[in-house]
Amino acid sequence: MSGNGLSYGEQGGEAATAAELGQEAAPTATPAAPAAFGLFSSDTKKNEDLKQMLESSKDSAKLDAMKRIVGMIAKGKNASELFPAVVKNVASKNIEIKKLVYVYLMRYAEEQQDLALLSISTFQRALKDPNQLIRASALRVLSSIRVPIIVPIMMLAIKEASSDLSPYVRKNAAHAIQKLYSLDPEQKEMLIEVIEKLLKDRSTLVAGSVVMAFEEVCPDRIDLIHKNYRKLCNLLVDVEEWGQVVIIHMLTRYARTQFVSPWKDDDVVEEYSENNFYESDEEQKEKDRKVKHTYTMDPDHRLLLRNTKPLLQSRNAAVVMAVAQLYWHLAPKSEAGIVSKSLVRLLRSNREVQYIVLQNIATMSIQRKGMFEPYLKSFYVRSTDPTMIKTLKLEILTNLANEANISTLLREFQTYVKSQDKQFAAATIQAIGRCATNITEVTDTCLNGLVCLLSNRDEIVVAESVVVIKKLLQTQPAHHGEIIKHMAKLLDNITVPVARASILWLIGEYCERVPKIAPDVLRKTAKSFTNEDDLVKLQILNLGAKLYLTNSKQTKLLTQYVLNLGKYDQSYDIRDRTRFIRQLIVPNEKSGALSKYAKKIFLAQKPAPLLESPFKDRDHFQLGTLSHTLNSRATGYLELSGWPEVAPDPSVRNVDIAKSAKEWTGFLGKTKKEKPTEKFYSESEEEEGASTTTSASESESGSESEKEEKEEGSSDESSGSSSSGEESSDSESDGKESTAKKTSRTADESDSEDIKKKAKGISKKRSTSSSSDVETTSSEESSAESKSESGSKSDSESGKSRGATSSKKEEKPVQDTKAPNKQDVFLLDLDDFCPVTTPVAVPTAAVLSPSLTADLEGLSLSSSSVIDVTTQVSVPTKIHELLHRMSGKGLAAHYHFSRQAGNFGDHMVSVQVTVTNTTDQKIENIHIGEKKLPAGMRMHEFNPIDCLEPAGSITVSMGIDFCDSTQMASFQLCTKDDHFNVCIQPPVGELLLPVTMSEKDFKKEQGMLTGMNETSATIAVAPQNSTRLLIIERVVKAANLGVVPSGQDNIHRFAAKTVHSGSLMLVTVELKESSTAQLIINTEKTVIGSVLLRELKPVLSQG
Repeated sequence: MSGNGLSYGEQGGEAATAAELGQEAAPTATPAAPAAFGLFSSDTKKNEDLKQMLESSKDSAKLDAMKRIVGMIAKGKNASELFPAVVKNVASKNIEIKKLVYVYLMRYAEEQQDLALLSISTFQRALKDPNQLIRASALRVLSSIRVPIIVPIMMLAIKEASSDLSPYVRKNAAHAIQKLYSLDPEQKEMLIEVIEKLLKDRSTLVAGSVVMAFEEVCPDRIDLIHKNYRKLCNLLVDVEEWGQVVIIHMLTRYARTQFVSPWKDDDVVEEYSENNFYESDEEQKEKDRKVKHTYTMDPDHRLLLRNTKPLLQSRNAAVVMAVAQLYWHLAPKSEAGIVSKSLVRLLRSNREVQYIVLQNIATMSIQRKGMFEPYLKSFYVRSTDPTMIKTLKLEILTNLANEANISTLLREFQTYVKSQDKQFAAATIQAIGRCATNITEVTDTCLNGLVCLLSNRDEIVVAESVVVIKKLLQTQPAHHGEIIKHMAKLLDNITVPVARASILWLIGEYCERVPKIAPDVLRKTAKSFTNEDDLVKLQILNLGAKLYLTNSKQTKLLTQYVLNLGKYDQSYDIRDRTRFIRQLIVPNEKSGALSKYAKKIFLAQKPAPLLESPFKDRDHFQLGTLSHTLNSRATGYLELSGWPEVAPDPSVRNVDIAKSAKEWTGFLGKTKKEKPTEKFYSESEEEEGASTTTSASESESGSESEKEEKEEGSSDESSGSSSSGEESSDSESDGKESTAKKTSRTADESDSEDIKKKAKGISKKRSTSSSSDVETTSSEESSAESKSESGSKSDSESGKSRGATSSKKEEKPVQDTKAPNKQDVFLLDLDDFCPVTTPVAVPTAAVLSPSLTADLEGLSLSSSSVIDVTTQVSVPTKIHELLHRMSGKGLAAHYHFSRQAGNFGDHMVSVQVTVTNTTDQKIENIHIGEKKLPAGMRMHEFNPIDCLEPAGSITVSMGIDFCDSTQMASFQLCTKDDHFNVCIQPPVGELLLPVTMSEKDFKKEQGMLTGMNETSATIAVAPQNSTRLLIIERVVKAANLGVVPSGQDNIHRFAAKTVHSGSLMLVTVELKESSTAQLIINTEKTVIGSVLLRELKPVLSQG
């Protein structure tokens, strides 16, 4: 955006400036001072012009001004004086203007703290804006104001945004967490609670941002990841690219703490490969069994590797690099090779990417050469490569060198030595030296090649060659006397200090092999001693000392001369070395015992130097990190821990069955798509054409399932008839429902609703295709409500139609069955589904494999026996006015909610209307006229009142289907002569039906409704109001909730389901210390849940 603003500013801004300069130039052509003044005044005018444009009534002028202002910011100009004028436009209805205003505010919010604080209320209002982009931008600006005084406001905004319906806003909440933590680290505990909540979020948009916040705020809290580990692995492919990078790095650290090393397995296999030919079959089997059981990869470990592998094809280099480091640090060595091809692919990117990738390849190629040997030619240096890339490629080629490819590489190196890039040429010579030491077959060849380079015209090449030859000669000096003589002759021409020092050291070290040349070299260097570099002077002293000890006749006077020169040298290092050598080699009265061993000290056998890669020690840093690139621990670097000897308990990653239900059903929906011939519901088969063969096959499958279940055995007939019968077949209960009375639909509805919630992934897809278009309303909130409502409505209707079709097909009653044992349901088992082979009868005539039937039992597809609609606990006494007697010309009407279920139908809320005649004349034909109801809302009218006597009053009942929303039902209340516009608006508590359930079932259902389906608040409760009876009385009076028995005195639980869709509404009031209580509401209907939370808070906290 700033880029666009910049270009616009360049065009518009420069044109305006040019025009203004032109106007100033005419009258002030001669004097210079007024011209300069004209420039300043034009800038002032330009800003005044911008202010006027911002105050214009036209959006186009405001947008133009904002673009120019953002352009100024991009150019580095100060636009802070426009802050008041810009802030006024925060409330603009034009989205483009708002966006640019927020860009400006994010830039100056920190600098102009006082001005920014003045607009806090504006941002707080924007946090409630119906547009998700505005809500998110407001949160971004709020978190950019780095003022400690607004920390509580930021904290509250982040908490609210973390529960927002829009994943984009929740993503920005995760970003704000990091900013708030850097501003006030003391908020850490509260921020961890928000992070924990957002980690449960199933949106791929949020995942990367919340993990980034986790890494920033509490990277050591591994326990927060346990339950979300599998979800993060499965979401990884769909997360945005930069989110993938963050998650992969975090999971790499996590895996190193939770799984055992997969690298032990390789050692065992190598030992095992050397089989004894004479071993018996029994011994062989025993050994085989032992090897197999040495290491078994944890399924969660395998899940991570399997789900990250496809990301090697990512277009983002950082993602590929992240996966590569994950495989390097976590995968068995036999599997790590798959990353090499992807890393080589990245070498086609820009030079910055190449640099990082090559650094990591250099580290990898030291330990595992085989990974990159097939791609050797990809590392050949190009003439267009910058020096840093050339040096890294050279490093990798040296690491990959072996007997098979060394001849090819040396030919390549010969070309590199001739490069105009002298730094690269010097690095090539070092590479040749390393190849010579690592591969003994080519040592002589390399040495001869380096000697040839000594005649090169380039001094740097010659100097580097000398240094490398010196190191090579130390490995086998006896055979290379000629090379030492040749190097001694070059001493007159070489001026580079390191090279001169290396030659002198070689001559001194092996002076006995060149007895004639060494004294002459000392003579020549003694002449130039005072002009030499300190490094060379030290080696001249060493050479003199060694010759004094081996050939004192020829060199005694020369050595004393050199020592005298060194005694008065300007460098104290040289002076100290001179005194030390004199006392050691020239015996006198003061000489100590060391003088006897002077020859052994100076001419001791010295170990040959090891030519090692500079990347050898970098592998202790995690690949792909800044610390690895710098080879130094960077701030914020998180150490990669070692593998544990024994793996921690893997059950901590098991998600409760209730929580994993949605993933299960979502997967079942996928299998349905893959196998279109095998349907989950008999309804679809009916729709496609109900032939006799279809029904026959279904009845056959039903009888087969009965046989199987009979073999399992039915333990108790009475319990089977009460609960198991309903669990094993909804079709039976649905068959009864088709012949039962209208009022008995409630139980069936709870069945269908329960199935809807437990097998959401199946029924949701089915209902979405069959339901009509979702109704839309004017406000965004109500449209969100109506979407969820219509989906749930069609769910329940499709459930009924399935029940009806299955009851038609059913010819004989289903036997009492015993539910199979519940098994743990893990996300990993999703890959292990076996194809459907034997059809088995399950609720709503679904066709599933036997393995799925057993696994899905954990989801308890029918729980109607434990969640039943109950009678109301309390009838509200609050009376609402429908029509005032003054407005109704003497006719008054009031209404209240009677909380009587099923009077007018399954989805209707019962309303009692009391009509009163306050006049002294009869009022005839009181009835409901024209209805103005929102889309989807229905009304059951009361019977017309023929005549109402003066001062008379009558109460009638009516039913309204509010579609689980608090929208008003508007209609006309008519008499014989008049009609009056009235409306009924329900409190959210009256949109519920109380249900009964056990505490165990409550917790199970609550476990399924976490994350975005949970809203909570902390409220202050006076001690005298915290008794159980008082809390129950207040809650059930405010909302039509059923009381759930609780085993704890401080926790009170209530349950209900929405009248229209039957969605569960679970309310928990947990009393805490210090006169506070936590109010938690769990429901799929998040809008209703948040409204109910707002209504219950004052009820519980009032005195």
